[in-house]
Amino acid sequence: MTLAPRVVLVHRRTEYEELLATHGSRGQAAFFLAARDRSLDEVEQRHRRTLAALAEVAGAIPLDWRRSRVERADLDRFLFAPQDVVVVVGQDGLVANAAKYLSGQPVIGIDADPGRNAGGLVQHRPAEVAELLRVATAATAAAHLTERTMVEAVADDTQRLLALNEIYVGQRGHQTARYRLTAPGAAAEAQASSGILVGTGTGATGWCHSAWLERQSTLRLPEPSAPAVGWFVREAWPSPVTGTSQVQGLFDASEQLALTVESDRLVAFGDGVESDALQLSWGQTVRIRVAAQRLRLLS
Repeated sequence: MTLAPRVVLVHRRTEYEELLATHGSRGQAAFFLAARDRSLDEVEQRHRRTLAALAEVAGAIPLDWRRSRVERADLDRFLFAPQDVVVVVGQDGLVANAAKYLSGQPVIGIDADPGRNAGGLVQHRPAEVAELLRVATAATAAAHLTERTMVEAVADDTQRLLALNEIYVGQRGHQTARYRLTAPGAAAEAQASSGILVGTGTGATGWCHSAWLERQSTLRLPEPSAPAVGWFVREAWPSPVTGTSQVQGLFDASEQLALTVESDRLVAFGDGVESDALQLSWGQTVRIRVAAQRLRLLS
């Protein structure tokens, strides 16, 4: 007997829910925001829009299909099945948060609050979900899926990290990091900087784009589906023992960037999630490369 498809609904707590969890009551939350010249009414309105979007999406799932829900904080403990259809309701960043835990499942991004998100990853509205689920489970689904490149960091002690946008390597507090960098086709160089960013085409509109702008770089950053990544050294510092000749570049799936730690401790984290980081100690080497895993996004 063939099991009915399972839809996994991914969401995160709203700002309103986080305020209530922190302050204990609506009145205390309102007082806290008022002291910062903000109104709880606007936060509550966005909360209601998100709940309405979640309800509409849940209502669009066929009654004979299986379903499950997972909050962002629980993604690292949730077991996705190969046949799942993943529906992410929220911001673009929530798709990136979920991507690292997937293994090829189709993803549908739903914008819960149009006008507040860039919409690059949450491209659809709740009213479209019924049709999107039909497309995602059809035999022709592959024709409607866009595969986006991901990046991975692998340490020499087998620690591994995946990211959809970018990976940062440096000090946890973004102070000066010391390391030896080996870029594709170049000799190793000792450097002191505020860290390194390695980003995909999806991340080229975010943190890496900021580094690209500040440097007035002429690099042509990759497209989201291109099997290539760009990298930038942030605020490299020249000294008698550290250089600045290797501060940016591109490499493809056949190459990698290697970094050997020359500080007491560095970290590597992906997509801005500092709580899920590789811990790197003196002498360890981490290699960053295009990941074999890709995000399959229903467009």
